[in-house]
Amino acid sequence: MGIKLGYAPTRRSIFSAPDAVKYRNLTADKLREMGVDFVDIDDINDEGLLYDENDRLKIVEKFRREKVDGLLLAHCNFGTEYECARLAKDLNVPVLLWGPLDERPDENGRRLRDTQCGLFATGKVLRRFRVPFTYLTNCRLSDPVFERGVRDFLAVCNVVKTFRNIRILQMGPRPYDFWSTMCNEGELLEKFNIQLAPIPLPELTAAVKHAIAEDPRVGETMDYCRKNMTINVTDEQLTNVAGLAVAMEDLIAKYHCNAGAIQCWNALQDELGIMPCAANSILNEKGIPIVCETDIHGAVTALMVEAAANDGTRSFFADWTIRHPDIPNGELLQHCGPWPISVAKEKPCITYPLAFDYPGAITAEAKHGNVTLARFDGDNGEYSLLSRTSTIRSKRM
Repeated sequence: MGIKLGYAPTRRSIFSAPDAVKYRNLTADKLREMGVDFVDIDDINDEGLLYDENDRLKIVEKFRREKVDGLLLAHCNFGTEYECARLAKDLNVPVLLWGPLDERPDENGRRLRDTQCGLFATGKVLRRFRVPFTYLTNCRLSDPVFERGVRDFLAVCNVVKTFRNIRILQMGPRPYDFWSTMCNEGELLEKFNIQLAPIPLPELTAAVKHAIAEDPRVGETMDYCRKNMTINVTDEQLTNVAGLAVAMEDLIAKYHCNAGAIQCWNALQDELGIMPCAANSILNEKGIPIVCETDIHGAVTALMVEAAANDGTRSFFADWTIRHPDIPNGELLQHCGPWPISVAKEKPCITYPLAFDYPGAITAEAKHGNVTLARFDGDNGEYSLLSRTSTIRSKRM
């Protein structure tokens, strides 16, 4: 998902205007060098700087027209804090505060910018306006922290943009035994505009049967599975896996959703004779998160973490099962294999899961390395996001 920044460099009249123009241009050049997509205000006034209310109104109109996803308030000298706050309040997008590190005062004590002081002032006024913001360390454009901070902020913008546009295909109610995955549909809509598109399982299974009978993509999906996975199921069972993947993708599109949550057992097995895990995996690899057990909060989490990665990295859905018996702070992550195959260290296998008699699960050891454990969840009207970085050492999907 492309992210577009509104670039609003700002100054204050009592500090050097020429130096502010110099740094607005240097900052714009750095953003271009980084490949950042941004909307400039160099056509608003001769300086291309925010400091006047009449100009601010034009900037708001331009940024709204261009549909910016975030706002960079670059303080090219002290900055005009109330204009920054008004602009941020009107746009209602994530805000990044930054300014270049000042040089030493001259021999007479004169200073060109007082950038840090201006950042503190704008931050204070933004809090008064109840506008959340990110503060990027006052630094030079050449410092690694600048590029890292901007790229982190782009990820923040992507998360906010994604979170504000969540629509989840709910395929069946939650399994009876899984009270832990219940959600409050009305509350999610009222609080966050998270919309559910519920369909009954017969609609899903009818779509699967139609795809198997009519859609050439089923055969293409089977070829994809044979090429990228070891197949330990029959051709009929693999056909059902592929048909389920095609049907879910079509239903996601039909209801204009960006993720799905499926009642993965037991009624589905009576109709199709398979577990949906491998079909989930196929869609997850395509960047369409599908989670198990009708876990709506899990689907929200998957969308958020993929948006935070902001680089095409896929999420994977797992249970935190048992603490490691020997390694403090060690944990076994396990599931029936709905994970994208790009997570696997080895060639995955479509086979039978440990706990069920039906085929359609995927097994593989996950790649080793750092991983973020995250969970969006809520109860009693309160919602939170758990996030922690850990390391995968050895694991079977």
